[in-house]
Amino acid sequence: MMNYVSKNLNPINIISRASSFVPRRNNPSDTLRSSTAIASLIQSFIDSSSPSQGQAIHSHILKSGIRSNTNVSIKLLILHLKCGSLFYARQVLDQMPNPTLSAFNFMIAGYFKGGYTDEILYLVRKLAISNEKPDSFTLSMVLKLSVALFLPDLAKQVHLFIIKLLCELDDVLLAALVDSYVKNGKLGYARSVFDAMPEKNVVCSTALIYGYMNQMSFGNAEEIFENIEEKDVVVFNAMIEGYSKTTKTALRSLEVYKDMQSLGFQPNISTFVSVIGACSLLSILEFGQQLHSQLIKMSIYLHVKSGSALIDMYAKCGRTEDARKIFDQMPEKNVFSWTSMIDGYGKNGNPHEALALFYEMKKYTNVKPNHATFLGALSACGHAGLVLEGQDIFNSMERDYSLKPRMEHYACVVYLLGRMGSLQEAYNFIKRIPEKPNSDVWAALLASSRLHGDVKLADIAANEVFKLSRDGRPGAYLALSNTLAAAGKWEDVCEVRELMRERGVSKHAGCSWVGRDKGLCDFHEAEKE
Repeated sequence: MMNYVSKNLNPINIISRASSFVPRRNNPSDTLRSSTAIASLIQSFIDSSSPSQGQAIHSHILKSGIRSNTNVSIKLLILHLKCGSLFYARQVLDQMPNPTLSAFNFMIAGYFKGGYTDEILYLVRKLAISNEKPDSFTLSMVLKLSVALFLPDLAKQVHLFIIKLLCELDDVLLAALVDSYVKNGKLGYARSVFDAMPEKNVVCSTALIYGYMNQMSFGNAEEIFENIEEKDVVVFNAMIEGYSKTTKTALRSLEVYKDMQSLGFQPNISTFVSVIGACSLLSILEFGQQLHSQLIKMSIYLHVKSGSALIDMYAKCGRTEDARKIFDQMPEKNVFSWTSMIDGYGKNGNPHEALALFYEMKKYTNVKPNHATFLGALSACGHAGLVLEGQDIFNSMERDYSLKPRMEHYACVVYLLGRMGSLQEAYNFIKRIPEKPNSDVWAALLASSRLHGDVKLADIAANEVFKLSRDGRPGAYLALSNTLAAAGKWEDVCEVRELMRERGVSKHAGCSWVGRDKGLCDFHEAEKE
């Protein structure tokens, strides 16, 4: 049959071949033979590299009046799904007198792949009232759906169904249940399922570790990790990634990376991305360069993920030239690659290079800038004092890319206008923000007002900051106090200082960061009484 398919892939030959399978009237044995032959023919197209050619068989079956049995219907459904024809696959399912569980499962999987969540829910409800009983595959797909739609209650319903109707749980379903609870933010439920497991597998353990790491519950993650007898690269990656997200734990990320290698595990791209991210946080350039060398030896340093991580690391360590070399050599760049390079230029005192790269990205690539990209470009405009350019970039967010500005983008524009002395324009801009401005926006106006000695606007901005964050921004009190002092308003200065004492607001100790071989070290100086 495979030879037939490879040599005769055209609709005319297919229909001609299918016609020979039409049974004689009132002859059950012929019907059985024809159904078996048609099912076999469809299967040959499913297995071929050109499955769409076989869709003509469905058309012929409908025109000739051949009655499809369950086997033929399921084969047609699979064929249409492989061709991406969800509409025709669903048509086959709906025309089946008694759809089987496998038919439901194939259709649900097809809808999940296509992102048709409403249709999945409909089919699950239809399956629930049919004579068929959902199996582990069905339930695992529903659990994945609960994650996609963030429906923790749906996960609970599946869990209850499992308890009521199923005696034995396979690893796939258990992993899906734990993963669903973790990603829906229900770590307590996930841990309950995990603790009830007679044998803890590495998949469930890894899912739980990711959950604990995302909530900064490092002790619980470490407990699960230490109890895993047969570890793999994925579970090491979960630990490394979790530690790499904060400056307090990033060094531990590097330690786990070293332990992983000493135990003979080969790091993959995900490992390197996390470890390089830890180097970025700690500004450990030397270790990052060692990772770079290792990636070169493995011939994956220009991969879009590892390359982007290296760009970010070099940029955050102040090595924009090294970052740009990698950037220029990468055959494929994503939005993170471009954003890291743009932001790196901006933060290292090269705003014009940042903007030139931003415009190059918009004009010559299909990569669309995201919120972080625009924030980098707006910050560059602020450093360069390019007011009109910054306003145009801000306006292009919604106009050209349908991106709704966030508060950090509004704060950038306020800073840009205020820094250049357009304080009243900055204030009017704040009043036009469609949502309630946060403390960052008002703090940007306060900083600009202090810079230009505008006591009135400084007072307005400071009071708004105090309303939104009474004791969370001591710098706002000091900025207002210093602005008043510069204007010679000493009575008002005393009032601000008294307000700070009443609210228990104290100036944080001064802090400087110095790079050493092991990363950043901080030095503090307490405020003198």
